[in-house]
Amino acid sequence: MTLGQDAAIERIEVSVYTVPTDAPEADGTLAWNSTTMVLAQVFAGGVNGLGWTYGAAATAQVITDQLAEAVVGRRALDVPGANEAMSRAVRNAGRPGLVAGAISAVDIALWDLKGHLLGLPLVSLLGAARQEVPVYGSGGFTTYSDEQLERQLRHWNREQGIPRVKIKIGESWGHNTSRDLARTSAARASIADDAELYVDANGGYTRKQAIRIGAALANLGVSWFEEPVSSDDLPGLRQVRDTVQPDVAAGEYGYDLPYFARMATAGAVDCLQADITRCGGVTVWLRAAATAQALGLDISGHCAPHAHAHAAAAVPNLRHLEWFHDHVRIEQLFFDGALDPAGGSLTVGADGRPGLGLELRHDRAERYRVPLRNGGTA
Repeated sequence: MTLGQDAAIERIEVSVYTVPTDAPEADGTLAWNSTTMVLAQVFAGGVNGLGWTYGAAATAQVITDQLAEAVVGRRALDVPGANEAMSRAVRNAGRPGLVAGAISAVDIALWDLKGHLLGLPLVSLLGAARQEVPVYGSGGFTTYSDEQLERQLRHWNREQGIPRVKIKIGESWGHNTSRDLARTSAARASIADDAELYVDANGGYTRKQAIRIGAALANLGVSWFEEPVSSDDLPGLRQVRDTVQPDVAAGEYGYDLPYFARMATAGAVDCLQADITRCGGVTVWLRAAATAQALGLDISGHCAPHAHAHAAAAVPNLRHLEWFHDHVRIEQLFFDGALDPAGGSLTVGADGRPGLGLELRHDRAERYRVPLRNGGTA
């Protein structure tokens, strides 16, 4: 038996980092100037695993006050059991939102820890369904000038060779459709003729508005229409999906498995999205992928590409993974072992590094740390 296979979880340490954006950013329904990462480290058998989510700093308190007691002392290799214990522990606190983000961060850290204990890359531990994980460049914020937009898209498509890019539309809750379409047309002109162009309205349109916009988007060569209406409006998503030519996608706000089942069985999307840092971590993300596959749908990983990459390589119905500008900046800055999207895909596990293959660069991250009560240890 390999040393550490019977190791028990000893403690969890939590850190919060807030990183300013490199320019003002907004989508159709929200604006922001910084991004906060809540990072969990789980210790057992002389090693530790990393996991994280993006969201409110208060997520850290959920981990120390609500989740640690359910996890510490458990056998480190039994990750699904720990996930279930965390889910039961938050029954009265409520699962959606930052609580689900906290569960996700710990679950990802537990899977990374398991890889370290067994000396295996996570993709090898899960079993690979593919050698490479396709990505799409994602950003194109509504606050960008025409020059900023063109520069970003050209970098992804013409310099890095990523054949899929996405921009934000639905500006001002759908009240500036002329600029939405002008920016989409400019985006189309900035990339190669054979590159795929995606748009994300972040739920900014009404149903009929999304249908009208969808027809114009199809004429501009758009093949992916993300959250044309609110993801809570499943009948509306279905109406748009049944009418427009581009594929309709949603699911990034799924905080538990029943959410994905409802969306998929409603016929609301052509491709189901799931965010590993929100839905319950690797454990639940894989189940969401299986739910999608059972209903004939692909799955796409939302944001946080380095948290998703190994799990994404383990599912046969993966369409792609979002190479999101904000999260890429932070993950490349904070972690040794960051992945390279050149050519439009990520290769995971080839270097044999255990778990997620990442190591936190404390020297780089420390300047962004947010002080926590009790030092963030449980």
